[in-house]
Amino acid sequence: MGDQVFRNVINGEIVDAVSQQTYQVFDPATGEAYATAAMSGEEDIDRAYRAASAAFETWGETTPAQRQLALLKIADALEARAAEFVTVESKDTGKPLGFTTTDEIPPCVDQFRFFAGAARLLEGKSAGEYLADHTSMIRREPIGVVGQVTPWNYPLMMMVWKIAPALAAGNTIVLKPSDTTPASSVLLAELAQEFLPPGVLNVVTGDRSTGRALVEHP
Repeated sequence: MGDQVFRNVINGEIVDAVSQQTYQVFDPATGEAYATAAMSGEEDIDRAYRAASAAFETWGETTPAQRQLALLKIADALEARAAEFVTVESKDTGKPLGFTTTDEIPPCVDQFRFFAGAARLLEGKSAGEYLADHTSMIRREPIGVVGQVTPWNYPLMMMVWKIAPALAAGNTIVLKPSDTTPASSVLLAELAQEFLPPGVLNVVTGDRSTGRALVEHP
């Protein structure tokens, strides 16, 4: 078994599970365990949600310009470290290096840039005149903390699809990747900490019980 370890990213920190428990991560090309990941439980999920809730108090009040800039910086950093992400994703999923290089990394970078632009377009609109002397308006606001679960087949791309629009709208996140493919999700979360306030993006690893704790959390 390899000595690589994937830890949780909670409140801007890289941490082990509270229980210190881990599970094995396998290389699908060889069938051999090459790393371990944190087996997160209810305490870890609660800690992540509390961090996200606290971070929302300020992130939810940021301007579209601030959120756009953060997403653009994440896009640039991901593009600059593309080779590293290709290696990590290929090791974790068994996909060819060439396919990941051409068909996954560019769309991920583009998604961040797309939603960076969309952050500027969350304006309110008049919905109609339904009563005398009254105008109905639509005001777009972040909803708060978002819990997210991603699958094993496109772990990096699916993560980007979920976090980019949520961050652009001013929400904070607790995300659990598939237990079989946590590597790129943890790496992207670590990268993003340079450009996001602590607690805005949290990633916790684990199995189905971890996912259950995430979706059942109040």
